[in-house]
Amino acid sequence: MTAGLRQRGFSLLELLVTLFVIVLVSSLVSLTMNSGGQEIQLEARVRNLADVAAYALDEAQFTGRDYGLLLQRDVIAGEVVYRYEWRERTGQGWRPPASGKDVFASQALPAGYELLLELEDSPFTESELAAGAEETPAPQVVFYASGETTAGTIDLRRQTDGELLWRVRWDLLGRFTLLPRGEEPEHALE
Repeated sequence: MTAGLRQRGFSLLELLVTLFVIVLVSSLVSLTMNSGGQEIQLEARVRNLADVAAYALDEAQFTGRDYGLLLQRDVIAGEVVYRYEWRERTGQGWRPPASGKDVFASQALPAGYELLLELEDSPFTESELAAGAEETPAPQVVFYASGETTAGTIDLRRQTDGELLWRVRWDLLGRFTLLPRGEEPEHALE
């Protein structure tokens, strides 16, 4: 090598600053992904609810047995969590469905959200949603074998500020409509 060329590496300070910037950027990306993750999980649960409800109505008509949607409010580790389960009416009352256990699996909404159920202009109170004390509580929404269902809406709000994130609405024929932020689709306004 020639004596005039000198190889220069990175100083310890330059390496530490670079490492700090990398850690800072990855922390911000992780924070952004986690805060949006709960809303993505909530949307997945809402869509699952509507899809399984349509399946439950079809199953009720096919089998001749009523199916029901049971909404419950639980407190887990000091946080209020809402969950929903499916029921099938038998000669002994309401029980978890005998078939389709994967489809009718119990689902929990992410923590930090609240649920308000309204059936034909009759809102349920928190105590009516907290039916977990009974061994086999009756569902609030029933999908009848005749093809009809209990009409109503479910509003899902953020607990911290009460912002409406989703409205799930269905009619007597069990047609579910998912309304992000409770807003009607633009084509419905025409």
